[in-house]
Amino acid sequence: MIKTYIRRPVYWQKIAPFVGKDIIKVIVGQRRVGKSYFLFQIMDEIKKTNPKVNFIYLNKESEEFSAIKTGKDLLVFVAKKVSRRHKNCIFIDEIQEIDGFEKALRHLSAQGGYDIYCTGSNAHMLSSEIATGLSGRYVAVTMHSLSFPEFLIFHQLKKGEDTLFKYIRYGGLPYIINLELTDEVVYDYLKNIYNTILLKDVVARFGVRNINFLERLVVYLADNIGSFVSAKKISDFLKSQNIRISPNIVLNYLSYLVAAYFISPVKRSDINGKRIFEINEKYYFADLGLRQALIGYRQVDIGKILENLVYNHLQFLEYTITVGKSGAKEIDFICEKAGEKLYIQVAYLLPDEKVKAREFGNLLQIANNYPKLVVSLDVMAGGNYQGIHHLHLLDFLTNNHYPL
Repeated sequence: MIKTYIRRPVYWQKIAPFVGKDIIKVIVGQRRVGKSYFLFQIMDEIKKTNPKVNFIYLNKESEEFSAIKTGKDLLVFVAKKVSRRHKNCIFIDEIQEIDGFEKALRHLSAQGGYDIYCTGSNAHMLSSEIATGLSGRYVAVTMHSLSFPEFLIFHQLKKGEDTLFKYIRYGGLPYIINLELTDEVVYDYLKNIYNTILLKDVVARFGVRNINFLERLVVYLADNIGSFVSAKKISDFLKSQNIRISPNIVLNYLSYLVAAYFISPVKRSDINGKRIFEINEKYYFADLGLRQALIGYRQVDIGKILENLVYNHLQFLEYTITVGKSGAKEIDFICEKAGEKLYIQVAYLLPDEKVKAREFGNLLQIANNYPKLVVSLDVMAGGNYQGIHHLHLLDFLTNNHYPL
């Protein structure tokens, strides 16, 4: 096992309360965000308190474990590795590759005495197999690509606009610390990751037949981050290009991409967040580097790229997020956590009072005392505008606690 890694403390803090407990720990997220290496981190943390623990490890992406295809195979493998003298910790990487794994996990959980950890790259695993087969017996932690503070640590860089734009351009997949940060090198790697996600986690997992349409759909979403889209709107757009795909198929393919943690949907709600609308959503990319690798980094897209970046940070902070809408008024993000709300507008620059009035205006009309922020790249960002905080994007991305 490769054990050289950079620690991800924020995820350890989430998993630590459940270590040693008779509950299955599931780490989920897009491929290549660091789930495998996080398993090694967990192992090392466990060894600090119990050096004699017996680790049973298998990685379904390794040819070494290719013979383990079913839940029964998994149980046979575990039985051969069990220690009768020491604590047994089971680690299974990419468990969705094992047919009927949930039955095997249920059996091991029922036996007791095992500390079980597994990773998966498909949300469908949680919503069906695990949720149905292991109801009440598991806890899930979602792992994301590197946050901006993690990006600085991994790449040994200092906070600044130059490093921010490297993060925007290349994203936060951990492996790119091993690459020269140039478009030619990084985007070649990211395109390979994109192909792997599509082929393994979408096409193979869901039996997708129209791969050409799937790829066109991804490009469409990349062009329209930060815009409201619907299955009908996409279907109508395709018809204009003489491609006939029904809205139902569009919805299915969107759900597959969401299940692979490749994109995230954000629903509309009314400005007060009391009612969720079921039609028209925004979609954001889980990793901006993958988006840029597909269609290139374009300065003209900077506004919606920054919006995607802010959304990803809010997800990292575990907010429940909707887009606020009331008639022509829109709030980029309404965020909720632990009974508290946070309202956020994202802008590239606020060059004059007219633009300021527009960006701050909708926030000023919200009649409650929850904190409200405008996030931008203005050099002089800071302070407040009629009681609303104005924050530079760098400060927003390096602050893990809101309200300020």
